[in-house]
Amino acid sequence: QLQLVESGGGLVQPGGSLRLSCAVSGSALSDNGIGWFRQAPGKAREGLSCISRAGSVTNYVDSVKGRFTISRDNAKNTVYLQMNSLKPEDAAVYYCAAATYMNRFYCNPHQYDYNYWGQGTRVTVSS
Repeated sequence: QLQLVESGGGLVQPGGSLRLSCAVSGSALSDNGIGWFRQAPGKAREGLSCISRAGSVTNYVDSVKGRFTISRDNAKNTVYLQMNSLKPEDAAVYYCAAATYMNRFYCNPHQYDYNYWGQGTRVTVSS
């Protein structure tokens, strides 16, 4: 059974950085597109970024492009989301998810393409 566990959330000041981790078990990263999503209170879940099964393709939504970076460590079967220049509006619960049927050299951060989800990690951006 594929499982995803997020970690690394916490409290950070505006302008600060955090690195989120998504540890995947039960399946190799090469078999799954991995996406990062977030949901703020009272708002819909938002797709942020993704990395393809091959690891060669990444995509970002405009709101995080240039500030967030997705990467992965195949040996640790873990995907990361480096978040820099954090803003108060980045505060949310962050989720990673796996898309087991995604094309090897393609990814998109559309939540309906992802069929396994982690439990989330909370990020608070406040002074």
